[in-house]
Amino acid sequence: MSNKQISFKPKQVTKRLLNDLQERAHEVITGRFGLQEDDRKTLETIGEKYGITRERVRQIENAALIAIRKSDSYRKEKEIFDELEAMIHNMGAIVSEEDFLTSIAKDKVAQNHVHFYLVLGDAFSKHKEDEHFKARWSVKHEVAESVHIALKNLYGSLSDDELVTEPDMVNRFISHLKDLSSEYKNEELAKRWLYLSKGISRNPLGEWGKSTSSSVKTRGVKDFAYLVMRKHGSPMHFREVAKAIEATFGKKTHVATCHNELIKDSRFVLVGRGMYALREWGYKSGVVREVIKDILKKDGPLAKDDIIDKVLKERYLKRNTILVNLQNAKYFKKNKNGLYSLAG
Repeated sequence: MSNKQISFKPKQVTKRLLNDLQERAHEVITGRFGLQEDDRKTLETIGEKYGITRERVRQIENAALIAIRKSDSYRKEKEIFDELEAMIHNMGAIVSEEDFLTSIAKDKVAQNHVHFYLVLGDAFSKHKEDEHFKARWSVKHEVAESVHIALKNLYGSLSDDELVTEPDMVNRFISHLKDLSSEYKNEELAKRWLYLSKGISRNPLGEWGKSTSSSVKTRGVKDFAYLVMRKHGSPMHFREVAKAIEATFGKKTHVATCHNELIKDSRFVLVGRGMYALREWGYKSGVVREVIKDILKKDGPLAKDDIIDKVLKERYLKRNTILVNLQNAKYFKKNKNGLYSLAG
């Protein structure tokens, strides 16, 4: 993401804002917000330095923030708070903290200064990270509420292993946004808002689904194999699958490892010599004889060519292999009309 230009120098603004604070309050704010170093110091760390309790540090911090908000320096910096408010509004009125800060600066300390302004400014509402959403900031309450509700409803509408293309997911999400003006209902903002959710994520191929799905949160060769086969759309040899994983995801995959993973995972069905398909495509496991039996149980007596056509939709085989199985009188019989059915 390209950095957004801001018109002010954060460290200079902060210096002016803290100018009237007493030394200890100045140091507490500087440490707590990471205004000199990358890390934001804990209440405990600062308390140990001064020999005071965590609660006392919290009191000093809160008093210092109140003092800054009441100061002339704060009023003089109104333009920078207005600028940040306008930026968040343009990013959808609610934005993840990480997304916003990294869009402004690469430097972590500079990001900490901007975070400090968000805490100070009256226009900004902090929404802490919870089980549903990442940490985020908003400047319009009604927009934030609509986005939260829409994301929860979108999550509830997804089945556990469902995968959705990005355009489809964006359209679904927009359909869940209620009572929002048309200025907010666009693809760019919808994509940004989707990333607020912890329950919905995007897989390496750009498809969306529940974060807990193995098709979204890929954990190994078998999950990558599932994605490349799903993208391919038809059965593949395990050697092809291994090559496709490396080509698509840049992950070196041993052929033997790939074969072992396909054998063990119920999502895959062996449909020929080394050929695998996805079970969700309608393929079934079992030897050729079992496939023929299932077809005849379902459709009743069939001609030889009809059986061959149906078996070839589920298996990558030679016609002769199917014919050999049909000749097994223990399992199949042919009537005077040349139709095959189950023996016994």
